[in-house]
Amino acid sequence: MEYKDYYKTLGLARDATPDDIKRAYRKLARKFHPDVSKEPNAEARFKEINEAQEVLKDPEKRAAYDALGNNWRAGQDFRPPPGGPGGARQGFNFSPDEAADFSDFFSSLFNRGGGAGGGAPRKRRGQDQTVRIQIDLEDAFHGATRQLRLEVPEMGADGRAISHERTLNVRIPAGVTQGRQIRLSGQGGPGIHGGPAGDLYLEVDLKPHRHFTADGRDVQLRLPIAPWEAALGATIPVPTLGGAVNLKIPAGSQTGKKMRLKGRGLPGEPAGDEMVVLEIVVPPAKTEEARRVFEHMAEQLHFNPRADLGV
Repeated sequence: MEYKDYYKTLGLARDATPDDIKRAYRKLARKFHPDVSKEPNAEARFKEINEAQEVLKDPEKRAAYDALGNNWRAGQDFRPPPGGPGGARQGFNFSPDEAADFSDFFSSLFNRGGGAGGGAPRKRRGQDQTVRIQIDLEDAFHGATRQLRLEVPEMGADGRAISHERTLNVRIPAGVTQGRQIRLSGQGGPGIHGGPAGDLYLEVDLKPHRHFTADGRDVQLRLPIAPWEAALGATIPVPTLGGAVNLKIPAGSQTGKKMRLKGRGLPGEPAGDEMVVLEIVVPPAKTEEARRVFEHMAEQLHFNPRADLGV
């Protein structure tokens, strides 16, 4: 059989930290997840990535694997050294059914092939799974309960990836932010030989909003104002996720001026703010009367917006 370089599979150096391994696995799992990936070899790559992560995330398995040193290269024929890791190592004995989860290399390396002494198969916890869900910004603000139909992947008894549809009622907490994961305990992959199920993580993806842009718990709004409101000052209604509030515009305001509405972003500890960015909108001069108004302004104000440019 061929030697498998688990570090190369995850794109890592051999001195990678546990956090490095976790980040690399999450990035690749999202890319090659059979439910979302359009890569032609996504299913096989997803299985390889899971196998590499299974070894490198576990300090004992990683130590056994690292003990092989640099005696083998990826693609080279591999035979476990007698009495060494993968040979007489007794700490990783599992049932034959479990061997289908991973490659022959993994099975040989960790001496998989039945419980020690022929005892009952060891119970194993099911795999954690991650699914991305899209929600409206209003749902992130108020919280909501949604019924989701999910195609959930799992590993079949023959080692092949399969999926089935599940319907879940999910409570979305108020204040959830982009990328936040909602953990559903025991709703992941089924356990093996009576082991507990894994967890299901719903990764939140906020849909684009027609008015607001979210940045963590803060939201931003571009607020159109008339030239006279900017010049003279005004108190005008401003939309927020919790309803309209009045905002006092200072006299002499310019486009790009930022004003903060404290605590008007997404709820939390502390709550986010709403950043209002002013944008002066000039009305069109469609009538003769409107043209005369602009001409009168030009005559009376003697205003040169390009004075700082020296022209």
